[in-house]
Amino acid sequence: MGLLLGLRGSAVATHGIRRFTSSLSCQCLFSSRRPPPASLPRMYSLPSTCPGSQRFARSTCQSLRHQHVASSPSICNSASSSASGRKHKSKRKGSRSAGTDAGSQEALMDTDLEMSGPPQNSRQRMVPPDVQADLDDANASMNAVVKVYCVHTEPNFSLPWQRLRQHASTSSGFLVAAGTGERWLLTNAHSVAYHSQVKVKRRGDDRKFLAEVLAIGTECDIALLSVEDDEFWEEVEPLELGPLPRLQDAVAVIGYPIGGDTISVTSGVVSRIEVTSYVHGTTELLAIQIDAAINSGNSGGPVFNAFGQCVGIAFQSLSGSDAENIGWLIPTPVIQHFLTDYRRNGHFTGFPQLGVRWQRMESAALKASLGMTAGQKGVLVRAVAPLADAARVLKPGDVIMKFDGVQVASDGTVPFRTGERIAFNFLVSQKYTGEAATLHVLREGATEQLEINLSRPSALVPLHLNDTDPSYVVIAGIVFTSLCEPYLVSEYGSDYLGDSPVKLLDQLLHARKEHSDQQVVVLSQVLACNATLGYEDLYNMRVHKFNGTVLRSLQHLAQLATSCTDTYMRFDLDHSEVVVLETAQVKDATADILKQHSIPDWLSKDLRPVPEASSNGSSSERPPLTHALAMSSLDSGKHEEARPEKRH
Repeated sequence: MGLLLGLRGSAVATHGIRRFTSSLSCQCLFSSRRPPPASLPRMYSLPSTCPGSQRFARSTCQSLRHQHVASSPSICNSASSSASGRKHKSKRKGSRSAGTDAGSQEALMDTDLEMSGPPQNSRQRMVPPDVQADLDDANASMNAVVKVYCVHTEPNFSLPWQRLRQHASTSSGFLVAAGTGERWLLTNAHSVAYHSQVKVKRRGDDRKFLAEVLAIGTECDIALLSVEDDEFWEEVEPLELGPLPRLQDAVAVIGYPIGGDTISVTSGVVSRIEVTSYVHGTTELLAIQIDAAINSGNSGGPVFNAFGQCVGIAFQSLSGSDAENIGWLIPTPVIQHFLTDYRRNGHFTGFPQLGVRWQRMESAALKASLGMTAGQKGVLVRAVAPLADAARVLKPGDVIMKFDGVQVASDGTVPFRTGERIAFNFLVSQKYTGEAATLHVLREGATEQLEINLSRPSALVPLHLNDTDPSYVVIAGIVFTSLCEPYLVSEYGSDYLGDSPVKLLDQLLHARKEHSDQQVVVLSQVLACNATLGYEDLYNMRVHKFNGTVLRSLQHLAQLATSCTDTYMRFDLDHSEVVVLETAQVKDATADILKQHSIPDWLSKDLRPVPEASSNGSSSERPPLTHALAMSSLDSGKHEEARPEKRH
């Protein structure tokens, strides 16, 4: 609460004390650009039951009274000096204008001396105890905010056996009160994505401490860190998580954004609370929009309410000519979900989904065609994910009317708070993976109550790889990989939705897994060699079959290629394109390609079989040689010659 007091106290003093103390949230409204309203809305009234509210209002009033008392003597003395000047002027009738100038200069000099000089009594020097306590609390809260230094080493999705040049970034984080004695810090997941090293530095300290990443929640853009060094935790109090704020509540964003090295404070109000798209996790969860400035480097920093409680984590903002002061923070319900999930499972399992695609039912004709009465509401099930538990009880054409007893409106919203509604996906995100939910469904004119278990999303094309390396298979210069959104971004940039092949986009946006190990296998590129002559122009095409067998995954492709005894290897692609290789040529071509392009193996590490101990006690990760025409890259002796000494 002292944070907001320090931010807005000087501006508020110009508008009076009474209005300031009558409302908690009006601090952010009382700025030099926006005068205070003549009458405050009822929603701004300070509830008497709010913890610390009376103390906050009292200390604020005393702070402003202190400012008024300190400035009053200067005003009075200035007025006295002006009177003295006028008296001096009346005595010198012959020099009226000169007397006026002299008197004005004397008055101005006296005023400047008194305003800039030391206070005249101890009352002016003393800060009221309640105000000092608030300032101490604010200082302690800011001491819990740290600067995060991270070195990233991201994979090259276009050349999946390589990594990009490492780069460094700085962001913000804070110590969080876990309630069970753990030494935890929170920051954004994108702040430590593909990290090689993470360090943190406390405010006012010249040392950087190594941090360990305990868990990364890509979906909710939260990462959990810890520091082993005991010195890091000395004389610092973790931040308490506060409740979900309300619209126009005052907030302060603390962190280390660009523009300087020291801690930064910006302030604003809560503008909107709704289910929003999380850019890093490409998911939709509850988020809070604020008008406080959120810049690069603020990511992972805490956002405080007027009581000094952390009500969210700054994580993204909207930039552009049509946007101004639009930033978002991750609210405490999402943070608590992440922490509870980690405590229960020892790792982050993610936010569950219902596993259905639904349609709004705002058309009266649509409702009537399904036998709904005028008073019935709900959403229409369009499709059900085959691997979701919902496929066991739901089917297209069902109407979901209630979720856990909460009425779902025809526009897909549910009651949120007084006067507010929110997408009913919010209710689903409050659950944990594996938990049960109750649905009231209208099916063929009859209402049924169904029980389902919520599960993780089952999209065929993953939206992120959770900081793991991409998979690949190299066969005689043809590079195969699995389709994911980061791959499309690597190939086509941020405008991949407009530039990517339509067939790949269709898989990204609409396809769902039918088998747990199913992937979209893509011919990424063709590295030129004699065996691939004539196919060099092929790239980014889906592979449907290998020698007539429908492919399920990259692992399946590797198994089929290893055990192939046919004269030819045939690959069926999109648009009826066909690639045929001579199996006999694949043997030498693969070894040459691996050596020429410094590729460590024809299979990515995750696709290699689990090592099995041999009779002599050694182990091998190579697929077994099943026939005389097996690829030479599987020959351990020759492969060692092709293996580069350094990974790029």
